[in-house]
Amino acid sequence: MLKARKIELLAPAKNLECGIEAINHGADAIYIGAPKFSARAAAGNTLDDIKSLSEYAHLFGAKVYVALNTILNDAELKETEKLIWQLYNDAKVDALIIQDMGITMLDRPPIALHASTQMDNRNAEKAKFLEKAGFTQIVLPRELTIDEIKEIADQVKTPLEVFVHGALCVCYSGQCYLSQAISGRSANKGACAQYCRLPYTLEDADGEEIMAKKHFLSMKDLNLSDNLEELLNAGASSLKIEGRLKDVSYVKNVVAYYRQKLDKILEKHPQYIRASSGYSTYTFEPNPEKSFNRSFTKYFLHDRKNDMWSINSPKSLGEPVGKLSEITTKYIKINTTKKIHNGDGLCYFNNKKELEGIHVNRVEGDVIFPASIPEIKKGTYIYRNYDHEFEKLLSKKSAERKIETSIDFRETSFGFSLSINDEDGNEATLNFELEKQAAQKDQTENIKNNLSKTGATIFKVTDVNIHWSKGWFIQASVLSEWKRLLLEKLLSLRKINYRQDIIPHHQTTHPFPISNITYLGNVMNDKSKQFYTQHQSIVAQPAFERQAQNGVPLMFTRHCIKQSLGWCPKEENSKHPYKEPFFLKYNNTKLRLLFDCKNCEMKVYSDSDKG
Repeated sequence: MLKARKIELLAPAKNLECGIEAINHGADAIYIGAPKFSARAAAGNTLDDIKSLSEYAHLFGAKVYVALNTILNDAELKETEKLIWQLYNDAKVDALIIQDMGITMLDRPPIALHASTQMDNRNAEKAKFLEKAGFTQIVLPRELTIDEIKEIADQVKTPLEVFVHGALCVCYSGQCYLSQAISGRSANKGACAQYCRLPYTLEDADGEEIMAKKHFLSMKDLNLSDNLEELLNAGASSLKIEGRLKDVSYVKNVVAYYRQKLDKILEKHPQYIRASSGYSTYTFEPNPEKSFNRSFTKYFLHDRKNDMWSINSPKSLGEPVGKLSEITTKYIKINTTKKIHNGDGLCYFNNKKELEGIHVNRVEGDVIFPASIPEIKKGTYIYRNYDHEFEKLLSKKSAERKIETSIDFRETSFGFSLSINDEDGNEATLNFELEKQAAQKDQTENIKNNLSKTGATIFKVTDVNIHWSKGWFIQASVLSEWKRLLLEKLLSLRKINYRQDIIPHHQTTHPFPISNITYLGNVMNDKSKQFYTQHQSIVAQPAFERQAQNGVPLMFTRHCIKQSLGWCPKEENSKHPYKEPFFLKYNNTKLRLLFDCKNCEMKVYSDSDKG
């Protein structure tokens, strides 16, 4: 018999509001930035806000993970130790997502540690090491195929976390030094300047221009919503939505969409069970195309494709609408089945493949009156990157999450008792002294209706059972007060019964998979160095941020420009007329490309480093 496995929908939270709405819209867990030292420096949160989020999430049995996943210098590590105790004791969080191994050497509470994707956990050897080192969840790289995920899952018992939606870094996470090298803004310290989203000119070794002002390193956004069951069957247990810098409407929409998709799978497969309690209802129809996206890709899930980059623009395209069918000096028409609204934002690619926008002033039937008539040809494809009516729905209360309960109403020798049971097996009972008064007519339906109304609480009463020898009369106001006290007791009970996992920490000495640690190990502090030494490795180079290296790759990516242009030497008809190496140029920045065809990997160097 298959052992049931908890399946977690993991959502991002830029702040407290986003976190609460992610819970309301169906998330089983939230990841949020610590006050400092998270891989999104612009998404830090106060301890009080994180505590408030934990209190709310725990009512539903949902968990809160704090991203503490930058590399740290020795002074920061000391500060981090204090912060970890505050996050555990005061904010009551459930786990830390970390990159820096120095954290494992600190005096810290028995809090769960998750291995950030910044650790570059791309193979089974690394996953097995992390499992033995005590990590309770491992975040896999976005680049892995379904077979690679399964290969790792087959060799470890630790839950595996996979990205299913959102922005894609072109480089393996934790292995990108481009921003640090060019501007001193380290991705590994949460300050990436996103040079991958810039327009570059591609040149060959003779300086001949191949393509100009294209976003060669900018990926489309990930969307694996049609592959969730496949991911679960491969061994994934946590499905992660990217977006700790995204706004609350994005979180609401995308979380709701994946919740509905996932629930349909859980209904079919008893071996997969939900990781939290309560069920969400929505006032809108979720649609990920209506939130920020650069159009979608499945990335490397099923094989290498040449349509994974957003080469023409790193901006949001939104949802496909249809082709322009008519244009006059006053209005336009689009051949579409979608309803366009006053205030919508439309966009299209002009004849230079540059993205341009159209603001819709008003709509009359199928006639669209823009703020200004664009220079655009009939047949041009139109997208909508802002749906005014959809955003208006999301700006209001758009979801409600309730925990199902049943109530039993009994008579006693001195009055009455009310008992309530919730879907997790929590039970609360209250006894009330009251002189019994026979009802002149049947009160059953009135009592059931009264006890079923739960208002703004997190509970939904699905069943009321009345166990009386005869009909009694109870004033509606009295019954309402009893119900209020009963729901308060159940709420209090849920708070008391929630417990953080206790994960005892033990120092380990098993060998790290890589014996010689270079700058790629991101060793920034003495305790991190001590960790690798303790695990039988030699730290030959410190982190790039501590000591820059000349002539080394600044980026490692599975995305290959040659392959995306149809020039992969492993594929047919792949020849090109240009002399290699290729270069990317943007203003004063010049990058050299090296194609490691044996490993299907592209490496990016600074051309100023000739070492």
